[in-house]
Amino acid sequence: MSNRFDAYDADRPLMLRCACGQDHAPGEHDAAAASAQELSHSFMEASLVKALFPVDSVRRSFMRAVGANTARAAIASVFPLGALQAMAQDRGPLEKKDLKIGFIAITCASPLIMADPLGFYKKEGLNVQLNKTAGWALIRDKMINREHDASHFLSPMPLAMTMGLGSSQVNMNVASIQNTNGQAITLHMKHKNNRDPKNWKGFKFAIPFEYSMHNFLLRYYLAENGLNPDTDVQLRVVPPPEMVANLRAGNIDGFLGPDPFNQRAVYDEVGFIHILSRDIWDGHPCCAFGVSDEFIQKNPNTFAALYRAVLGASFMASQPKDRDLIAKVIAPTQYLNQPEAVLQQVLTGKFADGLGNIKNVPDRANFDPVPWQSMAVWMLTQMKRWGYVKGDVNYRQIAEKVFLLTEAKKQMSLAGFKPPEGAYKKFKVMGKEFDPARPDDYVKSFAINKI
Repeated sequence: MSNRFDAYDADRPLMLRCACGQDHAPGEHDAAAASAQELSHSFMEASLVKALFPVDSVRRSFMRAVGANTARAAIASVFPLGALQAMAQDRGPLEKKDLKIGFIAITCASPLIMADPLGFYKKEGLNVQLNKTAGWALIRDKMINREHDASHFLSPMPLAMTMGLGSSQVNMNVASIQNTNGQAITLHMKHKNNRDPKNWKGFKFAIPFEYSMHNFLLRYYLAENGLNPDTDVQLRVVPPPEMVANLRAGNIDGFLGPDPFNQRAVYDEVGFIHILSRDIWDGHPCCAFGVSDEFIQKNPNTFAALYRAVLGASFMASQPKDRDLIAKVIAPTQYLNQPEAVLQQVLTGKFADGLGNIKNVPDRANFDPVPWQSMAVWMLTQMKRWGYVKGDVNYRQIAEKVFLLTEAKKQMSLAGFKPPEGAYKKFKVMGKEFDPARPDDYVKSFAINKI
């Protein structure tokens, strides 16, 4: 056990050794405490902050990790009406304590997974059963059929499900982003001297699901290099745990997939990392934590408790100094079933690329939970660009329905507080700025598309 943590019992999660949740000087401790107090006064008053983080050390750790401005955005972006009411009641009784949560065995799900062995769920009075699931279509179906209460999602999936794309229509929500970055394009070793994408015509690539950032980022990357992803290459849906085996067998030339399988391909000496997804779009979302409208409406207190657990785990995961511990606790068979060394390379960003190089990229994988609505709009532009959705798209309406911000802003305004800024922040993908206010112009700006 790392010496950064005190011993703990089965009824509470690991707590950081320092009383304020961090290893720092007393002066910094006071600054963190002052920041927490400022947030409680100016944002949702002490009752909201206390309901979110009832343990003082966790609350201070949260503030120290992200700062007041990010905290305002994070909290305001993810709590709909039911959860806000629950928090105002100072943690009302849980409507449902026994929960089933689906996940795919990838590092993107680190916050949801680590919240189990580190006790974040138990601290909130929740008895969570994490159900390892074979593929994304099954994740979707189990949520539609109410076999899971909440789930690890690819972040575009709740958008597609709410729109009835690829499945029956069910209103689904992105409560938080599970991870940012954390993907890569990995190629078979036979292509180590063929690094120019312009020469990849005829390649076969695996992606985990059609409604995935992996699909959209790979299509974007190929198109920017002059290849039409629908005619010049083949894209095959392959469950992430099967990607390395398919690469080894020569069934595919490469994949844009989640970790740890990029690093596992290197570990098994069957592939090399061509490019990290952060080098396509630094800070891009990948996976999400999601629930249905129905679950929130029926279980507002349970949702608030579940979100507190996930948010606490997310901010622990965001701290580089804790990544070795996280690799250790998510490695076992019931979770990722991967060598700890592989997970350490992914999470710490110090890794072998399969070409004889050791890279040091600390932000290879990050954990920022804020579900910016501009991210949702970008995903919708890619669905439009590649023909997954036809006709006019009301980008803002869908983004604000699925990525939970609108009700939080409304309830804050009703309570007399100024809503947070920055729901539609801009960003760049391969050097091209995305303006969420002009999504159709963005779609039409590309030489290769299906509209």
